[in-house]
Amino acid sequence: MRGEDLENRGGGGTGEVKSRANNGSYSLSSSSYMIDDSETRWTSWLVPVFVVANVAMFLVSMYFNNCPKHNPGNCVARFLGRFSFESLKLNPLFGPSSSTLERLGALEWTEVVQKHQGWRLVTCIWLHAGVIHLVANMLSLVFIGIRLEQQFGFVRIGVIYLLSGFGGSVLSSLFIRNNISVGASGALFGLLGAMLSELITNWTIYTNKGAAMITLLVIIVINLGLGILPHVDNYAHIGGFLTGFLLGFILLPRPQFGWLDQRNLPAGIPVKSKYKAYQYVLWFISIVLLIVGFIVALVMLFRGENGNDHCPWCHYVTCVPTSRWNCDKN
Repeated sequence: MRGEDLENRGGGGTGEVKSRANNGSYSLSSSSYMIDDSETRWTSWLVPVFVVANVAMFLVSMYFNNCPKHNPGNCVARFLGRFSFESLKLNPLFGPSSSTLERLGALEWTEVVQKHQGWRLVTCIWLHAGVIHLVANMLSLVFIGIRLEQQFGFVRIGVIYLLSGFGGSVLSSLFIRNNISVGASGALFGLLGAMLSELITNWTIYTNKGAAMITLLVIIVINLGLGILPHVDNYAHIGGFLTGFLLGFILLPRPQFGWLDQRNLPAGIPVKSKYKAYQYVLWFISIVLLIVGFIVALVMLFRGENGNDHCPWCHYVTCVPTSRWNCDKN
């Protein structure tokens, strides 16, 4: 979304909306694995609830935006009344103004750190810059989220989704100061990262694991690579992915094949451990890294430190300058 849309805040900020857009599909067929007869198959209901909540929040943002009132004559689809979209010059994604998004809880460094509005680290996950942004994210959420919820249940997948979105917001705030950021892509990249760690930690029960790993890595590289385009908040993508990757080792390990059947063995027969040794090691390392990472990042954020001062080259992960665009304005 172009920067001309946001009201000047006196600091000379560009005011762009950094949309956390998914530029590719997260759909990936599950690799075949050996299944215990007693393994639970869950009914997916939380992911549809998340989709409905995101759509509802977008309608709320359009209601409060009320383009005909503050920008008469320049609205798109004026027959929608107060739900009509901002001018495509201001928002090419068919959505509200950036000032409306900021008012409703978009992520903005000044508001989070200087005005102590830490709740924006969560609310920004439920806002979207436009219809295109919303549809892309919700399709991705349905493709990847329903399958994961069916396999692992709503509690674990809900925790991964929410914590990954929060992790993406934290990393984004550490590096982006002059723009606002909205979108669920940090949470979605967390689910993608959890898929990767789930495949690694449950490696021994999969059959066509090599093909699944290659396919998943290609999807990850493509989506993160597209994040270097302008107006896309790749910091949120990376923060969400890393959070979900660690959470996958913590929440998604499967028991060894046949472990549940040991309940029927006669007394005195040795019983093998529920999980393999390397799964316990990955669980311990991941939980330590996750806790330390969140503590360090949050301390740095609320002390007002700029992540770019500690990593001068990191700005290239979210925008690579070319002859077609200038990253200084990004």
